[in-house]
Amino acid sequence: MPGITVYTTESCPFCLRAKALLNQRGIPYDEVVIPRSDHEGRERLVRETGGYTFPQIVINGRSIGGWDQLTALDQAGDVDGLLDEQ
Repeated sequence: MPGITVYTTESCPFCLRAKALLNQRGIPYDEVVIPRSDHEGRERLVRETGGYTFPQIVINGRSIGGWDQLTALDQAGDVDGLLDEQ
């Protein structure tokens, strides 16, 4: 799936930061909310992204990790490059 998917959960400050960064850059994304109590959703998250914490960010089908990885990519100017990859 091209584009960005952000897996989030409720009351997650890092999720809010990731979404704010993408919004500030004008980068559209799909959000998938997985409630903390949804154990099956958490298992699906791990299968799909390899990560267990929130947020988990997928760019063009490639899991990049969470907030720290997104900010590092943004600071390096690499987010747009990943979006251009098909």
